Amino acid sequence: MAGNGLVSIESRFGVTETIDRLVETVTGAGLRVFARIDHTAGAREVGALLRPTELLIFGHPKGGTPLMQDRQLAGIDLPIKALAWEDEQRKVWLSYNDAQWLAERHGLGDASRNAVAAIAAGMQKVVAAAAGVDQS
Repeated sequence: MAGNGLVSIESRFGVTETIDRLVETVTGAGLRVFARIDHTAGAREVGALLRPTELLIFGHPKGGTPLMQDRQLAGIDLPIKALAWEDEQRKVWLSYNDAQWLAERHGLGDASRNAVAAIAAGMQKVVAAAAGVDQS
């Protein structure tokens, strides 16, 4: 993770398939998908080019509510988001905000410590599954 709080892992799949796999993984884990945004399609609508880029917004009140109970402004970063994008070398990446970075950003304390840890562990697991990364 660079100093910007983002975690990026390389995906073995294209952008759309990576997001499809993420949808399947998070819904299988009981999370809700709130939105899927195809930024490339949006760029095309205004006559601009953009390498494949899709955003998935997902989560569950059980995970995010403790963060907002601790510091309500944490809601600006919730639900969780993951961005699949293709770089200049045609490598596909899946990126998301590090849960610990979010905790630091919002000054979260003991009240949400367990929820932050659960979000961090859950994100690592679902992102690895979507990207086809072996976690053994």
